[in-house]
Amino acid sequence: MSQNVRVRFAPSPTGKLHIGGARTAIYNWAFARANGGTFILRIDDTDPTRSTEENTQIILRAMRWLGLDWDEGPEVGGAAGPYAQTERLPLYREAAERLLAEGKAYPCFCTPEELEADRRAAKERKDPFQGYQRRCRNIPADEARARMEAGEPYTIRIKVPEDRGDVVINDAVHGTVTFAAKELDDFVIFRSDGTPTYNFATVVDDAAMGITHVIRGDDHLSNTPRQVMVYEALGAPVPVFAHISMILGTDGKKLSKRHGATSVEEYRDAGYLSDAFVNYLSLLGWSLDGETTIIPRDVLASRFSLDRISKNPATFDPKKLDWMNAEYINAMTNDEFIEKLLLPALVQQGLMDADPAVGVDGAWMDKLAAIVKPRTKLAGDIAGICAPIFATASSLVYDEKSVAKGLAKDGMGTILDAARVALGTLPADEWEAAKIDAALEPLPDALELKKRVVFQAVRVAVCGNLVSPPLGETMELIGRDDCMARIERARTMAL
Repeated sequence: MSQNVRVRFAPSPTGKLHIGGARTAIYNWAFARANGGTFILRIDDTDPTRSTEENTQIILRAMRWLGLDWDEGPEVGGAAGPYAQTERLPLYREAAERLLAEGKAYPCFCTPEELEADRRAAKERKDPFQGYQRRCRNIPADEARARMEAGEPYTIRIKVPEDRGDVVINDAVHGTVTFAAKELDDFVIFRSDGTPTYNFATVVDDAAMGITHVIRGDDHLSNTPRQVMVYEALGAPVPVFAHISMILGTDGKKLSKRHGATSVEEYRDAGYLSDAFVNYLSLLGWSLDGETTIIPRDVLASRFSLDRISKNPATFDPKKLDWMNAEYINAMTNDEFIEKLLLPALVQQGLMDADPAVGVDGAWMDKLAAIVKPRTKLAGDIAGICAPIFATASSLVYDEKSVAKGLAKDGMGTILDAARVALGTLPADEWEAAKIDAALEPLPDALELKKRVVFQAVRVAVCGNLVSPPLGETMELIGRDDCMARIERARTMAL
């Protein structure tokens, strides 16, 4: 691409960064990276009633967690700054004054009552043009200036050329989109309170920042013709637009809180990996080749293109996200898993000392990682999987349903007695998974019971539940003495 690509992600700090916004940010970041361009983060905070500094910081934290580094913007700076709209108000006023001076905009003194009356009249006469009736468009300039200087309230409206034909957008996603000229009224670009409207401020910023491609949700498609009018009035080049489809829940309805977590930080706190999360969101409306699902960040950053974006709505499926997160976890080396997930989870849950480097047996941790990693979908799963291993015979919590199924039936006590004898033949220095399994293996035949029944009883006795990792490996990690003590304790519950 010969053009120096410059894109922007411009969230409004009126709340947290949600999934749809995160996907938009990912697409902008990936497009910039794939084309050697510039990714700009701009904070569109012109809504004074809802925009807060706290929300801005939440957005910045979410962007950092996603790993979407920006080339210009807050905390980074850049030649096109400042990068918060509240700090750019003089630029909007200057642009509006220039349009007034050039006759491309004009002050409107219409009251709300007059505007409503005009709308009703146009509707009654079935006028095909139902927008602003241009009551103030032809007020002489000297009269208009005098009324402004006298303090009469006014807005500033763009002057859409009367001979302006349809607005035709060659959208990178939707193809050719045409907006009828009759729908274009002289819309407000500055409110009577002296603040710019969204469609004006956004264009002034995008033009000043040299934005070449506007990649955003298709809920903004209806804003595009008005924004084109502003670009043309300012004499600025119109960027390439790419409007991406909305994200739906599995029920086919627009994604919302009823479908579960919606903000980026909720997914971070739930234990998702940022690489897996970015990978999954990137596939909600885009594909590398129609088949590949695991797309590392560097591949996304080198191969992303607008022509692979689908115009159809995407479906957010939490189960697929969970699957992808598990795939990323399983792809980690044991050392990566221990450092990034296992040790932090154990420390956070108080299962290990706050300084995990103290007293950690490296070989023991490797064995723990080997059985925990394949069973981890989310970082939050780790503590639950590991809790029985880090418990003691006296502190182990027994799951009531597991006890009812694995211990509270006739003959369970006999199983535990036999297991205790069989395991008692193993000295501490031979307490290894393979030998533990070998010691228990003959019990079903000897007791004339199904293998499942025997091993369920031992598993509940040692782990407190029926869903622990492989029994031999788990018992090796727990240690001989504590395993024997747990079986003694469970014997009191068994029939």
